[in-house]
Amino acid sequence: MTAHPSAAWPIPVGVAPDVLAQIQAEFARDWQRLMDDARQGQLAAPTDRRFAGDAWRASAQHLLMAHAYLLSAKAMERMVDAADVSDALRARLRFSVMQWVDAIAPSNFLALNPEAQQSIVASAGKALDVGMSNLISDLRKGRISQTDESQFEIGVNVATSPGQVVYENKLFQLIQYAPGTAKVHERPLVIVPPNINKFYILDLQPANSFVRHAVDAGLTVFMVSWRNPMAGDEDGTDQATWSDYLDEAVLKALAVASEITGQDQVNALGFCVGGTMLASALALAEARGEKPVAALTLLTALLDFRDTGVLDVFVDETHALLRDRQLGGGGLMSGRELATTFSFLRPNELVWNYVVGNYLKGQTPPAFDLLFWNADGTNLPGPFFSWYFRNTYLENNLKVPGRCTAAGQPLDLTRLSMPAYIYGSREDHIVPWPSAYASTQLLRGQRRFVLGASGHIAGVINPPAKQRRSYWAVGEEAGGDDYLPGDPAAWFERATEHAGSWWPDWLAWLAPHGGHLVKAPARQGSKAYPPLEPAPGRYVKVRAM
Repeated sequence: MTAHPSAAWPIPVGVAPDVLAQIQAEFARDWQRLMDDARQGQLAAPTDRRFAGDAWRASAQHLLMAHAYLLSAKAMERMVDAADVSDALRARLRFSVMQWVDAIAPSNFLALNPEAQQSIVASAGKALDVGMSNLISDLRKGRISQTDESQFEIGVNVATSPGQVVYENKLFQLIQYAPGTAKVHERPLVIVPPNINKFYILDLQPANSFVRHAVDAGLTVFMVSWRNPMAGDEDGTDQATWSDYLDEAVLKALAVASEITGQDQVNALGFCVGGTMLASALALAEARGEKPVAALTLLTALLDFRDTGVLDVFVDETHALLRDRQLGGGGLMSGRELATTFSFLRPNELVWNYVVGNYLKGQTPPAFDLLFWNADGTNLPGPFFSWYFRNTYLENNLKVPGRCTAAGQPLDLTRLSMPAYIYGSREDHIVPWPSAYASTQLLRGQRRFVLGASGHIAGVINPPAKQRRSYWAVGEEAGGDDYLPGDPAAWFERATEHAGSWWPDWLAWLAPHGGHLVKAPARQGSKAYPPLEPAPGRYVKVRAM
């Protein structure tokens, strides 16, 4: 009889004895069943894809090890769920246990992974040599390679939509894209992407470019391309504040686009953190009595930070104080640290999968434009980051009228009355869709909420030609929702699922706010804002070191 490890378990603090006894009893029963199946040669291959390969199924010892690991992981997760602690502490425990459990999976170790061993034997040792080479290369980079980055070059086969940089300052460049149609809507669209990533997630390649789709629909598109501040910059970018970004970047981009096109108002779109910045900048403009935007689009953006999903595990006063002291007076929040944090939100998919493939099996990850973009992070000015972390994620001040200020003005998001299209992704782990929906309760104009399938990025980048995924909506395409209750679950019960991309729905909504169709401009920029260089410009090509 093989002993099971429950006999040596310490009693976890905070788990009721009867619940712990039940977990142990179920573990013992499942362990005994596992041993019986192993002795009879009846172990089935686990459904977990880490252990689903032929090499695992062909080795009884490795198969038993995989099942024992999964059984132990399940027991640990149950103990976390049963712990008598606050919800916030439980979430942190769950996250910590996930990191530890995922890290010690037998698939992550050469001595325990039969697939990796098989690849070395089959390649006569070449896989081991390539794996070591991949490891050394990634150590030099300071990050794990998730794609074959040699296959992509910014401005050559990603970020290729034609256009011109028509304005720049120390925080951003503004790109005006060439028209895709003979006539365009007279009111332009200004896109504010997140400054924690590069803008070209919205302009990857022609087939999946949001920018290309928009210009082909008759829109004049302007794109904010954020400066990637670097250590050693002498122009004070590492001192930039939240207020600087609103006043000197977002509102400046809107003003330049307005002047170039001769329109009193523009339409504007903010993605993720870019949406938070855009809405805040519009609140600043509203406080000054200005209304630069006719229609607002927010994609997977947070205005109400009450529920930030898995990111809550990083948010507390101690962390905020640390960032205030480290960065509040200047310096940089490194892109590497931000990228590592987001990767470990899904460690099996974004970390250990590549450790096994790149290093243990000596494989080169396939070329994938989205993962090339994902590895191309940006640094953030310290004062900007520390203000943002405290006032949004920690204290949720932005949604409270007047609690936050910028350029000496109180910000009140509830005074924004322009029509708004608000999009969330149903499986988004960074901006949970009910939190994206919460913006409908803050804004005061005609609002339309649309929920797309998939996650934070894949849900947004869903070109119609692919005919993939679906979206949910209430009401007619060109109008706002007639039904926006406070409870997002109640909205979802009434929503109708539609096959395919949400992009056509958004274009139909935006069209009435675009003004008349006029002859497309022959060139980008104007006499006051002549072209400075071709798109995608210099700023986007600077990589965080």
